[in-house]
Amino acid sequence: MPINVPHTLPARPILEKENIFIMESNRAITQDIRPLNLLLLNLMPEKERTETQLLRLLSNSPLQVNVDFIHTATYESKNVTKSHLEKFYQTFNDVKDRHYDGMIITGAPVEHLSFEDVDYWPEMVEIMDWTKEHVTSTLHICWGAQAALYHHYGINKKTRDQKISGIFMHERIEATNKLMRGINDEFLAPHSRNTDALYKAIKQHPDLLMLDDSAEAGPLFIASKDERHVMITGHIEYDADTLNEEFIRDQKKGINIAAPTNYFPNDNPLLPAKNRWRSLAYLLFSNWLNYYVYQETPYDWK
Repeated sequence: MPINVPHTLPARPILEKENIFIMESNRAITQDIRPLNLLLLNLMPEKERTETQLLRLLSNSPLQVNVDFIHTATYESKNVTKSHLEKFYQTFNDVKDRHYDGMIITGAPVEHLSFEDVDYWPEMVEIMDWTKEHVTSTLHICWGAQAALYHHYGINKKTRDQKISGIFMHERIEATNKLMRGINDEFLAPHSRNTDALYKAIKQHPDLLMLDDSAEAGPLFIASKDERHVMITGHIEYDADTLNEEFIRDQKKGINIAAPTNYFPNDNPLLPAKNRWRSLAYLLFSNWLNYYVYQETPYDWK
């Protein structure tokens, strides 16, 4: 089934070239089915790229999915045009009276700050509290995952001595969890962050499940036992070349950083990287949409 996006969204032609099933709004309203309504809080600087990455993964489902985009009202992004935000985005105030079947909160380049020092942290707190009554299940990515662990479960982060960047092996440890159905016993996943959530606190928290583990990167998938929150500490939505672009960006800033681990063929930065986590990403998003959202959300929120 298709994903319903605005006709002029920049992600649309990219997805259509990939043969992703896209449907226009005027056709979607004629479908005699109950679509899933998702809300995406996009905190990433390159919003158009993040839109494409996430919509691609949300499209691989037998369910019709409608997506609303919101950005922070208390912080204005410098890497996206004002016209793009005005055309495709709303703020939390515009949607706070609605209910959503699922929500995604992305990462953000604010790891170096304590949570309370982030300009839009009070707004984040308001949104995360709102999800408890207005969203069936929320998916949090990277910094968004750390923010959720901190706010909902009191688990803080710690700064790493060196940034973790690369592709790392993970071992599935919760084989019967619905979110992990069909995922290999061992799998590769990309990480890119300067901080870690406190490992021991996650493992010992009575309301959380670590679904996998990695000796180098720690857990990738963490879920609340009530299935209301899923935390992804890495970036399974990334394209094959995203880590390389981040590596080049950091070098241009004068940051002394090693090349991403286990990323380039033969560890040669001159060779293009391959996407070795695509199937994992599609399956995880499909499982979340099916088991944590569709199977649990009320047909009529009223």
